[in-house]
Amino acid sequence: MPRAKRQRQKHKSQRSGAPGRLRIVAGNWRGRRLPVIEADGLRPTPERVRETLFNWLMLWLPGKRCLDLYAGTGALGIEALSREARSCIFVEKNREVAAALVSNLVTLDACRGRVETADAHDALRRIDTGTIDLVFLDPPFREARLAELCRDIADSGILAADARVYIEAPRDAPEISLPAGWSFTKSGTAGKVRYGIATVRDQDAGDKGE
Repeated sequence: MPRAKRQRQKHKSQRSGAPGRLRIVAGNWRGRRLPVIEADGLRPTPERVRETLFNWLMLWLPGKRCLDLYAGTGALGIEALSREARSCIFVEKNREVAAALVSNLVTLDACRGRVETADAHDALRRIDTGTIDLVFLDPPFREARLAELCRDIADSGILAADARVYIEAPRDAPEISLPAGWSFTKSGTAGKVRYGIATVRDQDAGDKGE
C-alpha cells in the first residue's frame, strides 16, 4: 500500500476514535493519546461527538461529580476530568477493559477518577444518594435498554438536584421514554449515532434554567 494512502487511513482511524488509541480533545490533557485494547463491543465515543457534547457542558461542568456508567475506554469520563470535573466514577464489568482503564488513569495521574469493576445495576446500588451531577450513559448498542436504564438511575436516588444525563444510542433506535422530570435540552446526530443531554428537574422546584 502506498505510504500516502496508509497515512490517510491512519488519520481517518484517529478521527473516528477507532480501537487502537484514544485522543483527548481538550482541557488539561488536550492532545494526549491513550492506548485502547481490542475487546468485544468496545466502542469509544467519536471525537466529533465528544467535542460537541463538552461544548454544550463547558460552562456548567467544572466542579461537577460524574458517573461513567458503561465506561469502556473511559473516553467520556476522562474528557470530563480533563475539563475540570470534580470527580468521576468509572463503572466497567469487563475486567480486562477495566484494568486498561485503570492503567490509563495512572498514566494521566488522574487521581480524581476511580474505576469500579462491576455491573451497572450493582454499582448504582452502592453510590451514595444525591452525589452525582452528570451521568454518561453509553451502553453497548446490542445491550442497550435505555428507557429501563434511565428509570433505574432515577429510582436509585444518586442524582443531585438539576443533574444531567448524557444518552447515546443508535441513530435508528426508537425514541427513548424518559422518566418523569427528565427532558432533553440538547441533542444531535453524527453518523450512526444519536445523542443528547437530559436535564433532571426537581418537579417541585420548577425550572431553574441553565
